[in-house]
Amino acid sequence: MARYGKKAGKKVERAMHEMKRGKLKSGRSGKKVTSRKQAIAIGLSEAREAGAKVPSKKSSKKGSKKGGKKGGKKGGKKRSSKKRTSRKK
Repeated sequence: MARYGKKAGKKVERAMHEMKRGKLKSGRSGKKVTSRKQAIAIGLSEAREAGAKVPSKKSSKKGSKKGGKKGGKKGGKKRSSKKRTSRKK
C-alpha cells in the first residue's frame, strides 16, 4: 500500500516548485522558504487540510513545542567543579 496519495504528491510538487522559484512563503511569519524540508512539510500540511491520504504528524511529548532546555545561553562554557585558587610566588 502506498503511504501517500496522488493528491499529496501534487501538493508537495507544487510547494517545491514555488520554493525553487522563490515564491513560497511561510504561513506564520510570511518569510521566504529556502529549506527543502520546510517546503515538503508545507506541501504535506496543505494536502492534509485538503483531505488527501497523508500519514498523521508524529506527536511530540507533553510540554511546549518551543522551550527546549531550561536556562542558560546557547554555547555557554561549562565550568569545572574544582576551586580556583591563585598561586603564591
